[in-house]
Amino acid sequence: MTATAVTAQSLDWRYTDGAAPEHWAKANASYAACDAGKMQSPIDLNQANAIGDIELSTNYGPAKAKLSLGQHKVQIDAAADQGMVSGDRQFNLIQVHFHTPSEHAIDGKRYPLVAHFVHATDDGTLGVLGVMFEEGEANPGLQAIIDALPQGNKASFDIDLAEMVPEELQVYRYMGSLTTPPCSENVNWHVVEEVLEASPAQIAVMEQALGMSARSIQPANNRLIVAPAD
Repeated sequence: MTATAVTAQSLDWRYTDGAAPEHWAKANASYAACDAGKMQSPIDLNQANAIGDIELSTNYGPAKAKLSLGQHKVQIDAAADQGMVSGDRQFNLIQVHFHTPSEHAIDGKRYPLVAHFVHATDDGTLGVLGVMFEEGEANPGLQAIIDALPQGNKASFDIDLAEMVPEELQVYRYMGSLTTPPCSENVNWHVVEEVLEASPAQIAVMEQALGMSARSIQPANNRLIVAPAD
């Protein structure tokens, strides 16, 4: 199983060489937060300093999706009638994209793949739900994306987004940033504790499509990091 070549996209930042994460702030003045920010992501979630269950629900389900490909980018755009409620705030789904390996770590461990469900409230506040994957059984939602890859950029396909999210949503919660330039802060991060499975072949396809696409772990800087209760 192989992935199609992604659409070329000119970026002034990368994950390796002279444009790697530690150099992002030098690449463009608008990326200053990547170096100067104090609420950067990702972090190691073993630094949690509080425990508590967070009211979180989603209404993910079947959707018409469109594929968006680029350098370090496998993304699906879906209709905004799905999303999540965190506390009493409605976050509307904008897109889902992937990184290899996972960006956040749990007890120092990064997993081979992560899906980031990116949302925004009506006033533009961002909220991300991160779901990590480890090797195991094939994931049908992920397979729908992989099957669309040979059709190339802008391919339309059907997917059930609920297949890429655990039924039980026990999450780590903290305030952080975008993990790619411009590294904007005040992002509401929710990282699911339960790790889903994807087959080795599925993970290999995503690794081929994305390459190394995870930012280095950032300092917690005494932020409130809430771990799920046992």
